Amino acid sequence: MKYKKFVNTFSGIKRWISLTLVGMILLIVGMAFFLNSIVDGIKIGIVKESLLIAIGLIFTIVGARNILSNILKVTYKYRNYDSFDRNTINKMLYMDKIQSEGPKIVAIGGGTGLSTLLRGLKSRTGNITAIVTVADDGGGSGILREEMGILPPGDIRNCITALADAEPSMERLLNYRFNKGGLNGQSFGNLFIAAMDDLYGDFSLGIKEISNVLAVKGNVLPMTKENVKLCAELECGEIIEGESAIPGFCVEKKCKISRVYTIPEKLMPLKESLEAIENADCIVLGPGSLYTSIIPNLLVEGMVDAIKKSKAKKIYVSNIMTQPGETSGYGIIDHVNAIEKHAKGKLIDFVIANNPDARSYSRRIMSNYLKKDSELIDITDEEIEALNKRGITVYSEDLIEIKNKSFRHSERVSDMIMNIYLYHSQKIYER
Repeated sequence: MKYKKFVNTFSGIKRWISLTLVGMILLIVGMAFFLNSIVDGIKIGIVKESLLIAIGLIFTIVGARNILSNILKVTYKYRNYDSFDRNTINKMLYMDKIQSEGPKIVAIGGGTGLSTLLRGLKSRTGNITAIVTVADDGGGSGILREEMGILPPGDIRNCITALADAEPSMERLLNYRFNKGGLNGQSFGNLFIAAMDDLYGDFSLGIKEISNVLAVKGNVLPMTKENVKLCAELECGEIIEGESAIPGFCVEKKCKISRVYTIPEKLMPLKESLEAIENADCIVLGPGSLYTSIIPNLLVEGMVDAIKKSKAKKIYVSNIMTQPGETSGYGIIDHVNAIEKHAKGKLIDFVIANNPDARSYSRRIMSNYLKKDSELIDITDEEIEALNKRGITVYSEDLIEIKNKSFRHSERVSDMIMNIYLYHSQKIYER
């Protein structure tokens, strides 16, 4: 087993080690023949020997250069390690190999839920594409959208930060919010994205350049480049325009959402998004706000068809808590029904749901949620049976961790996604 891990550790540079060794052999053999020809006074064949030496020299230089380049690339990526002994370097190279050959995962959504998921996934694979909703019209993002005419950068910033291999100080800088003057409430990261958008004249190109600067693992893509407004039609017939207004209006009217739609109705996706979906091993929806983060991505032209055609495993990660005015009173099956209603058919193969397993949570935190009309979402045996009959497999575990006095999805979600992919692909996952 140790031998196998040692071989796998250096598999990313084995080709260059082999090329270097071949080059050195050719160089030594060529030099030996060349010196022998000079000693014997034989000039015939010197051209062939010189060619052998030249090829050997080229192979040696190219191989050695790529070995050094790969090692430097990995050591820079893990530059925050306190020490670099043999075991540390071996671990770094091994993990880099796992990430480079990890499954291609497309994560679709927005908000805190998506960025939390990405933080967990980036240590398991480097092949991640995040497709992020750009329907937000509230807070600092809404102000920049209105004043500068750019797509809302907030969720994009969170995803970039989650996937970045940046210094801790850089992460703090991107998330820093001004608290004085005209910039009050704005984050530095949002302004950075706005500046790059203005500099390059293209929102997605600006994101790519930022991703390069911050050494982002994978790609972060907006669901569309178009200026979009999210609208909701309620069961009582009322219409709400604007993503930020939807939850509050639902609470005020005490009425549930029937469907959401966009203005303009026809939104064009990015070519890169459709390509990522087509080539994906796993497509993950959520966690995140059902109607304002996940479903808006499905309203983009061709997105649902691309997901349905993809051979990837389609996984829905359910929220831990209901959201006031948006999913009040919803169970797991209600979330699935809403997604497949907007997708006009079956879209999901697997559901990852929270199952507290009789664990008692902080009463203070629970009471704070209950005051806001937010309840814990626990999947029931009846829901599992009903979903199984629809061809949807349910995986449920205790997925909660407490962070900043709130419930968050733990990194166990990322392990479950990997295990679903590997089990149903008959592969082995070793961390």
